Amino acid sequence: MKVLLAGAFGNLGFEILKTLAETGHEIIAADLREKENNGLEGKYTFKAIDATNPKTLEGLCDGVDIVITTMGLTTASTKFTAYDIDYQGNMNLYHEAVRAGVKKFNYISVIACDQPGAEEVPMLHAKFKVEEELRKGSLEYVIYRPTGYFYDIAKVFKPYVDKGEMQLLKGYHGVKANVVDCPDFAKFIVEHMEDTNKLYEVGGKETYTYEEMAKMCFRAAGKPCVIKDSPIWMFGLLANLPKIKKAGKHDIILFSKWTLSHDLVGNDVTGDHSFAEYIKEYFGGKK
Repeated sequence: MKVLLAGAFGNLGFEILKTLAETGHEIIAADLREKENNGLEGKYTFKAIDATNPKTLEGLCDGVDIVITTMGLTTASTKFTAYDIDYQGNMNLYHEAVRAGVKKFNYISVIACDQPGAEEVPMLHAKFKVEEELRKGSLEYVIYRPTGYFYDIAKVFKPYVDKGEMQLLKGYHGVKANVVDCPDFAKFIVEHMEDTNKLYEVGGKETYTYEEMAKMCFRAAGKPCVIKDSPIWMFGLLANLPKIKKAGKHDIILFSKWTLSHDLVGNDVTGDHSFAEYIKEYFGGKK
């Protein structure tokens, strides 16, 4: 089977690429740039693309059976918004897939993007708009909504652990999530990529509150856990500061506010990897 993987060299994309290679598929790995010396040379064909420029997508899907796209804005940007990448970029790819006669389109979205209030968070709303287009479109689809990833929690919590003080939203210490490890999620994606018109809300096997996660990180680092409260309105105020907007961080802060104030628990549990063990290794210096 010929598979186009868009966003192949991001954290999740590369895990999907490895899983596809292990299962013997013919792969087109598309991204802005190729990750060099990645150990998978010869097992895929690389195509350089810029999803915001439809001309770079022309012919990309010719002969392809299934498209999997992980494309989305994950960091602060002064050039692009989530609507430019998550929505329009993926729709540009979708239209090329339709033109080429692709059968299935697999999209990595995010959990809770359809909940009330999510329309005010661009990094959620842009993804939900793609979901709506897929449901209306002519191609069969699979939508995956992950709860979050092991490495994201570790990366976000690390500066606070280094500083010796964690900040959580006042009144939301009990908000919980069952984040999933990227290799586990990648296997789930590939196992279900031939399904028809399905939506999965995917999480890992362990569910923790953010306070429990914070304590876990500090304990693994061998430090006392100090948690201080921040009022939820402070995030909205911070997001709208001119210097924050100028730095392209407005949407990231709104997304952080959302994740720290909403339960993100996926019912489609997958994988054997333990978040608790991952944190022990990460903050214990073994990762």
